Order: sequence, then structure tokens, then C-alpha cells
Amino acid sequence: MTVRNLDAIFQPKSVAVIGASQREGSIGQMVWQRLIEGGFAGPLWAVNPRHAGEAAGFDGHPVVADAGDLPEAPSVALICTRPSSWPALVHRLGGMGTRAAIIVGEVRSEEDRADLRHALAAARPHLLRILGPGSLGALTPALNAQLGAAATVARKGGVAWVSQSNALTNAVLRWADARGLGFSHAVALGDEADIDVGDVLDYLASDPSTRAILLEVDSIRAARKFMSAARAAARNKPVLALRSGRNEPGDALYTAAFRRAGLVRVDTLDDLLDEIETLGVGRVAASDTATLITSDHGVATLARDAFTKAGDTLAQWSDETRAAVEAALPHAQAGNPLVLGDMAKPEHFGLALQTLASQRSSGTAFVVHAPTHSAPVNAVARTLIEHQRFAYRGMLACFFGGVDDATRDALHAHGIPVHTTPRRLARAFARLVDYRLGRQLLMQTPESLPAQGTAAIEAAQGIAHAALAAGRDMLEGDEAARLFAAFGLETVEEPAPPDTIVDVGVEFRDDDNFGPVFRFAAPSPDGFSPPLRVYSLPPLNPVLSRDIIEQSPYARRVAPEPALRALTELSQTVCEVREIVGLQLTLRVRPGGVVLAAPRIRLAEKRSRFAIMPYPRRLEETIDWHGERLTIRPIRPEDEDMHRAFVESMTPDDLRLRFFSAVRSFDHSQLARMTQIDYDREMALIASVAGEDGKPRTLGVARAVSDPDNETAEFAVAILSTLKGRGLGRLLMDRIIAYARSRGTHWLIGEALRENAPMIGLARAMGFTVTPTDDPGVVGFRMPLD
Repeated sequence: MTVRNLDAIFQPKSVAVIGASQREGSIGQMVWQRLIEGGFAGPLWAVNPRHAGEAAGFDGHPVVADAGDLPEAPSVALICTRPSSWPALVHRLGGMGTRAAIIVGEVRSEEDRADLRHALAAARPHLLRILGPGSLGALTPALNAQLGAAATVARKGGVAWVSQSNALTNAVLRWADARGLGFSHAVALGDEADIDVGDVLDYLASDPSTRAILLEVDSIRAARKFMSAARAAARNKPVLALRSGRNEPGDALYTAAFRRAGLVRVDTLDDLLDEIETLGVGRVAASDTATLITSDHGVATLARDAFTKAGDTLAQWSDETRAAVEAALPHAQAGNPLVLGDMAKPEHFGLALQTLASQRSSGTAFVVHAPTHSAPVNAVARTLIEHQRFAYRGMLACFFGGVDDATRDALHAHGIPVHTTPRRLARAFARLVDYRLGRQLLMQTPESLPAQGTAAIEAAQGIAHAALAAGRDMLEGDEAARLFAAFGLETVEEPAPPDTIVDVGVEFRDDDNFGPVFRFAAPSPDGFSPPLRVYSLPPLNPVLSRDIIEQSPYARRVAPEPALRALTELSQTVCEVREIVGLQLTLRVRPGGVVLAAPRIRLAEKRSRFAIMPYPRRLEETIDWHGERLTIRPIRPEDEDMHRAFVESMTPDDLRLRFFSAVRSFDHSQLARMTQIDYDREMALIASVAGEDGKPRTLGVARAVSDPDNETAEFAVAILSTLKGRGLGRLLMDRIIAYARSRGTHWLIGEALRENAPMIGLARAMGFTVTPTDDPGVVGFRMPLD
């Protein structure tokens, strides 16, 4: 399961507290008190047999003796009782229709663990979700829903906090409250017996009230689900992750996983807390560079040093920008930092913002202010608020010595984050830049490399099969060389020649958490710079391979293409030959190219699943179709140009019928979303033929996008208008239906404009039920796949 019924926790309609109490210091009392203090407006019931039926109830709310006595099923139940009661409670609540429970109590013994297993088994038939046990709770301040035993009532804000630690969650809630900051949601996961970090990420990825996600994790249990959810979330909004244990042996693997998913890893809790201010109050800056605005030379120097250390993100002004600032502010030192002078008044800060607004080269505005007689803090803050509309690329502020609560709250209300030192300001912005760069890495289109032919792949697979059939689990020497040769990789046995630039040790192994992973290691080139130690999760493409190469201290010594190709082909080898469970070799980089030295391959009948699903080559097929050879296969990231040509070949009316509105063109980010899909939860099958120039040309595409629970998948199909009526739509639909059924999806659904008679006819012919929708101009399609 993933997001199913999580809305009952994050958007509760009614709440019951099982084991509610008014005994000071008890868990039941703390949980009940937080709900009352939070002001939850929906139906609220207490369950406590000792106080059932009392006229006054608990704070005016009714108390019943047993969960079965509740007047209706609560959408979420908070369970504060001992573990032995959990199975029966969950069974009763699930039967009533309750969709989620938060277990606040902890598991402390083997008997408790057995009770938890029985509770999970009781929840499963009813699809009731369980948060915990040992969970501090889940908070949605916008609904006054303070569910749990948090140390304080949280304020409303724009960031979500997700943590595996109750203590850290309490500390963060207190810290934020003291600074007037809040959250869209805050959740402490507890033991993650059911709801885990991947589930919550999936939910928050599409939550409109959450602008950014702050994640504190110690370990990832379901790596494939986590990676899929994290990549989906990072495409939509910043996700920043904190994990302690930088010196642990496996920590570098978490760094690689976070980077691959598009998450920004932060080093300290302070860094994560600063982002509650930066992202919860403001918005993601629409620039990778910044201009500092201050009145004092000393402050300017401090701020410039902070930005240099954090990543050198100060903008390089154009001549036009410099001239505009000199004309508007003749007494200022025009440059970056922009120094307004000791006698600057509040209005000069406003004029600077107004002048820089039209200058794209100036980037995001950062006002760093130390109070002076001519520019007191409150007056400068008012000026920033009045001129906030000019900060098109974002604005952040730093006030030495801080501001009073009223001024801080006024700045927050207008979307202006406030930091106390230039260092915190610079580091917060550097992390936003990291997010933008990581998101670009997710969205980059890799250049196409020649795919290995089917015969070559089958030959390599045959070598592995033959070895296992003979009872051998290791390939070395000529056998290993022949297997790698099928993927275009050359193997040598001789010692490293004098012209070798570097020998990179490559290890491929099965990790307990993340499944198959690569590790690359190389010594320091000079004894002073750090050595190369990089983990990476396959599958790799040329973009991801280039990212690995650019982390190497040897990257500037040789043309990157041979190493890039070798890494990508190594990845293809382990993706296609599923019997490879481990390998060790040396990647020898020389001026003339890259070769493999001393490879050793370990084989087994089965291995773990990849954390990121590789390209599903098994779905490829080529058939005869109206006298042409038609290839049907899953879409690949490098298909972007071909897909652009396909979309541009569609008529305006075809585009309107497919996308339900007039569409002129698609930019890179839109096309990247169409071609760079997560094969674990989405499929796009394209049909193509060879064009007159010999290059493939897309004729049609059918998509199916599953919800995170795999309960339903929404389909869509598009065919070139010149080919309609030739059966291509049915051919693609047959395959997308079969694909969805093979994944265990229960329902295939879709929609079409009512005027789209060909699509409606095709859906009926395929066996879909056609139904009206809330929009009179749209019809819905539904097909059971069980």
C-alpha cells in the first residue's frame, strides 16, 4: 500500500481517541489535550470505560465505553491503549469503516510485537492504515488537527516535516513555534509498521498546501518505493533530507540515493531548520544567482565571504544593470554586493529593489541590513514589504540582531523569509540552487547511445546460463571478457601501461536496503585532493554517467566520452544479465580510451530488485503492419526529439481532443515528463516505423499511469490523424491493457471529450463502460482488470 486512506490522517473529518484520559501526565491526557488546544472543529469522541456517559464528558465532548459504542465511524482513531488491545480495536474500527489509526503506544517486548502483527492482520481486510506504533502523531494545522502527543500546537505554514524521530519532531515544532513558523503537515513515523516514509512522500508530492518537504531519516526500508516516491516528489517541489551518521560505512550510498532521486542532502539540523524559514515563508527563488543589497562596507564583505563559501552564487552583473543602478542610485557603490552607503535611508533599499527588478542578470534579491540611525530596522522592513512586488526572482532578508515579533510576522505574511546571519542566508540559498540543479539532472535528456542488439544480449545471457547450469557461480578470464564484449566493452589482462591516467576500482553488489548498486573508487591524483568514492544506483544513462565522472578529481585530464560510454555499458550489462549478482573489475582510463582489467563476475539464479526499475526491454516487439515493420516498445528518455516531432505532426484539433484544451507546443520540461517516466508506476508504449531518412518516426503512443496503490491506472492514447481507422489505436490499447493487467492493477480508467467519437467508439469496442462525469462535456471510461 502507499497513499490509500492517508487523507484520513492528513485531512481528518472526525476523530476518536481510544484511551482518552484526564489523568495528568498520561498519554491519553496529552493526546486529548492537544486536540482540544488545537481547536479541531469536526466530531470528536473520547473512548474510556471509566468515564463513559458522564454528563460533562471530556471538555464538552461525549465519552463512550467502547469503540463499538461510537455513534459513527471516525475517519481516524488515536489509540493510546496497551498493545494487547490493539488487534481487537483495529478489527472493530475497520469493520465500522474507520480508514486510519495512529498508534501512540510503543512496542517493548516480543508479546507486544505479536500483538502488533495481529493488529496489522486485522487492518488489512478493511484497508485501514496504521501510523506507528510509537508515533508522536500527525499534525495538519490548517485544519486545527493536532493528532498525537506533540510537545506544542503547531502553526500553519508551507513546509511539511517528516521524521523517524519523535524527539527531533518535538524539538523542531518548539523551535518553529518560537520563531512564528509553521507547517502544512508534520508527522513522526514511529516504527513504520505500515505507513512509511515512501507513503508519506507520495501523499505530500501532490498535496497543494505543501510547497516543500523536509525529511529526517535514519534508514530506508522499502528502497524501491522510497526512490519512486522521492523522484516523483522532487519533480514537483523541493525535498531536503537530513540523515545523521556521515562517518558510517554505508552513508555514501544514501548520498547517492538522495542525489539520484533529486533530493538535497543537508548536513545539520540547523540547515534543515533554516529551510522552514526559507521555503515555508517564501517561494523557490526563480534564479541560481543573487545580488546582495546592504548599506555598510563591512557587512557587504561579511556577506560576500558567506556566499563565496556557500557556493559562489553571487550574480555577475551586465553592463546594462550596472548603468541602471548608477543612474538610479548615484551615491551607491554599484556592484555586487550593492553598497548603498552609511547614510542610506529606507527608501534607498526600495529604489534598489525597483531598479534591479527589470535586470535579469541580478538574480534573487538579498537584503542584508545592520541597523543605522538613518535606516532603522522597522522602517527598512516596511520598505521591503512595500516593494516586495518588484522581487520577481524572489527576495530574502537578513537583519543583524533580529527583528521584533510583529515585524517578523509582517515580513512572513508578505512572503519574505528572515535570517539572522549572512552565513545562514547564503547556505539556505545554496540549497535552493542545489535543488534546481538536481531537478535539472532529473529532467535532462541523455544523448542516445547505440543499443546492443538482441543477438548480442542473448549471447551474454547464454554465457551466464551455461555457467550456472554447470554448477559454477564465477566468471573470470576469457568467459568474463566474452560476456562484456557483447556490450562493446574491451577487456585486457596486461599490467597498467605507463600512459594510464587512472585505474578506477568498480564493484557491483547487492545492498540490503537499496538492492544492486555500483561503487567507484580511485586514489587521490596528488595526495592532497580527496580520492574518488562514489556510489550509484543502476540503471545509468549517459547523463547519470556524466554526473559520476564530473565528481572525479581526474575529470579534467581526459575526454569524458569513453568513460561515459563504459559506465553506461557496464550498467546495461548488469541490467540485461539478471544472473549477475556481483562483480569486481578495474576501469583503466588511458588517453586512447577505456578498457576493463581483471574482471570477476559472480552469478546466482536470483538477485534483489533494482531500487529504480530499468528499461523493460521484454515489452519490445516488431510486427508486420500494413506492409511496414512496426516497432512497439516502451518510451525512453532519449526519445524526446522524436516525441517532439510526433506531437508537432498532430493537428491542432487532435491536440485539443487529447489534452482537453488548445495546445500550441511543448517545452523541454513538458516533453521530459512525457519521455522520462518511472517504469515502476507508469508506462508509455510508442509505435514507430523507419522514416524516409532511415530514422524511426513515432506514429502513436498509449499511456497508463497508476495511482501509488496500483488500484487504478489512467490511460490515454494518441494516433496521428492520417493513420486513424487503420487499427493502430486498438493495437496499442491491447498492449497497454495487458501491461496494466500484468502489474495487478484492478481498474483501467480514462476520459475523453464527448465530441471525440472515435475515442469513445474505440473504448466501447475494447470493453470499457462509458459513463457521464461531473463535466457535461466529458465522458469517463472504466474497465475491470481482475
